[in-house]
Amino acid sequence: MAGLIEQTRQDGVLVLTLNRADRLNALPDLGDGDEVAAICDAVNADMTVRCVVLTGAGRAFSAGGDLNAMKARSDLFEGSGAAIRERYRRVVHRIVRALYGLEVPLITAVNGPAMGLGCDIAGLGDIRIASDRASFGVPFLKLGIIPGDGGSWLLPRNVGYVRAAEMLFTARTIDAVTADAWGLVNRVVAHETLMEEAMITAHQVAAQPPQALRMAKSLLRQGRDMNFDQMLEMSAAMQALAHLTEDHIEGVTAVLEKRPGNFAGR
Repeated sequence: MAGLIEQTRQDGVLVLTLNRADRLNALPDLGDGDEVAAICDAVNADMTVRCVVLTGAGRAFSAGGDLNAMKARSDLFEGSGAAIRERYRRVVHRIVRALYGLEVPLITAVNGPAMGLGCDIAGLGDIRIASDRASFGVPFLKLGIIPGDGGSWLLPRNVGYVRAAEMLFTARTIDAVTADAWGLVNRVVAHETLMEEAMITAHQVAAQPPQALRMAKSLLRQGRDMNFDQMLEMSAAMQALAHLTEDHIEGVTAVLEKRPGNFAGR
């Protein structure tokens, strides 16, 4: 069976494309957890990768779970409750943990419908850019199930509790304009310019010093679950490391000389 993700590289930007257009990028197949985890581990180990862009092939970002497999109780959904639970942990949870654990910024370029797991994966982006053809929904209850992918933790952090509750409890699908108004995406762009806009932003991110960039992402992520004093302590420790890098001196020099910085990751 073909893999889930197609990879392309543009300088410091890695583009990941969900590549099951014939199935509206439905996921996961049983091997998807291993594939996504391996890609994300490779990114974290490679200091030349400074930003990741995730999008979908064809007309959908991702339709989420495979309804035919659900109905047949096959693949991910086969067997006892204990077996299904273990597959969720080994496959679904591995996908979302890996993407959430990317040390570099993740931009999700949402090119079309993002439903269920697809919506929650779109929401993992640090920066989220939507095509005007995008739509978002978490119709788990409509299918008689609940968010098994961590969406009940993530969605309220993205749009607030009451809006997350409305999306979940009504199984309502929202369009890109509403997603923008609710804070689920940063902005909406014309469908034809989606990847161009995403890559412009990605290259702006990739122009930053890589060590400081990774530390800054870590601070933002961990800061959501820390108190202020804890955050100050972590900031001081990371700042001490940043001050000792060659990239810090290059950044200061570049600003004084009124030129772009040339950061080497040292």
